[in-house]
Amino acid sequence: MTSIKKFQVTFDCAEPERLARFWCEVLGYVVPAPPKGFATWDDFKASRTPEERDAWFACEDPSGVGPRLYFQHVPEGKAAKNRVHLDVRVGTGLVGEERLAALEAECARLIPLGAVHVQTLYDGTDSCIPMLDIEGNEFCID
Repeated sequence: MTSIKKFQVTFDCAEPERLARFWCEVLGYVVPAPPKGFATWDDFKASRTPEERDAWFACEDPSGVGPRLYFQHVPEGKAAKNRVHLDVRVGTGLVGEERLAALEAECARLIPLGAVHVQTLYDGTDSCIPMLDIEGNEFCID
């Protein structure tokens, strides 16, 4: 059996482009080039029907290592806790106060982007900061 080498993470959401651009800022991702045959994303959108115009958007790791993130419009709002969420790994290898300081600095960077700090979990050694993105999806700074 061969292993899968590439995958994308898909988000159901209300505003695909807005949420994609938020995650670009969080992760250092970029908006990919517009589809073949279009000079800009605005040109591509202009070619779509009104229903298709804002149906999806994506962002990707500029190094090509991380997964592509795909955001698709759905009519219903978020109703419950996510069953899957992203962990933004900024404290890998750090412990104690040093780890907590790194996580808190990232939290402070994301709040002006629209992220919401839910709580800070710290037991003296390990720490994690659960947050919400701009559409209320849970993620953790880890």
